[in-house]
Amino acid sequence: MDGQAGKPGPLRLAVLLSGGGTTLENLLARMADGRLRGVEIRVVISSRNEVRGVRIARAAGLPLVIIRRRDYGDDDAFSTAITATLDAAGVDLGVLAGFLCFWRIPPTYLGRVLNIHPALLPRFGGRGFFGHHVHEAVLAAGETQSGCTVHLADNQYDHGPIVAQSVVPVEPGDTPETLAARVGAAERELYPQVIQRVADEGLAWLRQFR
Repeated sequence: MDGQAGKPGPLRLAVLLSGGGTTLENLLARMADGRLRGVEIRVVISSRNEVRGVRIARAAGLPLVIIRRRDYGDDDAFSTAITATLDAAGVDLGVLAGFLCFWRIPPTYLGRVLNIHPALLPRFGGRGFFGHHVHEAVLAAGETQSGCTVHLADNQYDHGPIVAQSVVPVEPGDTPETLAARVGAAERELYPQVIQRVADEGLAWLRQFR
């Protein structure tokens, strides 16, 4: 589908995760109460088979595929398996949701994969900057603000055109845990807002950021 032309149906998502499934859980809740409309999760891909995100997907009755990096000889074979799964599901938009493995995104999906990062990129991003590591680095740098970034993913860690950001303050006495809670609340608002914009305006809306 090219940009949801003619609105033939819902925006078809793939959600890729490696852990707790907080983003998936948030999307499902918003779909259920009508805050996120015109989308359908066609497949969930997990790089681990024993994580909370897998349990959330199964409880919701979503198509689930486990693709573990260690089961493949190299990054290319691993990436090919992911791409083939998205192709088979007829996915319009990939949504990275704490996916910690390197997926070499092919040209057919460049510009159609979103990621959210728990900092204000381009600062505090790159390999190894995930979860509490990000918030520890923000605090160690003495920053007065942090936030989250939704960007189009490319083939570098935490790289690619920025689509939207949300800023939160770093408060005196913050710990990585308290900062993570504040950033997490911002993530739960921003990511669905961006996905809703794509659902409303079509994939063509993302082209302005490429």
